[in-house]
Amino acid sequence: LFAVLMAFCSGAFAQAGDMSTPDGLVKTVTSQVLDQIKADKQIQSGNITRITELVNEKILPYTDFTRTTRLVMGRNWNTATPQQQKDIVEQFKMLLIRTYSGALAQVRDQQVQYKPFRADPSDTDVVVRSVVLNNGSPIELDYRLYKTPQGWKVYDINVLGAWLIQAYQQQFNEQIQQHGVDGLVQFLTQRNQQLASGKAS
Repeated sequence: LFAVLMAFCSGAFAQAGDMSTPDGLVKTVTSQVLDQIKADKQIQSGNITRITELVNEKILPYTDFTRTTRLVMGRNWNTATPQQQKDIVEQFKMLLIRTYSGALAQVRDQQVQYKPFRADPSDTDVVVRSVVLNNGSPIELDYRLYKTPQGWKVYDINVLGAWLIQAYQQQFNEQIQQHGVDGLVQFLTQRNQQLASGKAS
């Protein structure tokens, strides 16, 4: 859980970095996020309102969650109405926040080590690789970013060899095949309600 949270938060103990480069963006945003977690007791206690505020303020400006959701849905994305697309993006975002919010309380003195960044200046889709040392155990953590007119954006993460987009594709596809796009919206909404009430395992 900690690893996935860190993945979604981006991660590093870096000095003020160059936000115009993919690795600089990841390092700088991570540093800001970790500093805020350590300074906010409500986040450490799992307060979902404060966690959502943190995500919206510090993380979402540097991610393209619509792209993430669109890639998870595959060709089903084009069959959804604009309102359905909006609802799925919002419910999927909240599902990830609620699913992994408990990991925030575990953030203490974990360290992030970055592997050498290799990319050509002309590349528009890159991977920033890192390792989180959690109680001495290394956890592989990678970020996939693409270049936009507004700068680099994170749209996929890899934890221990499992990419986020790939991990959810089958589940989304099955829901749509069985119940349609509205069924997927209902499924995500119900999961969020279950997590909010503490009934989910």
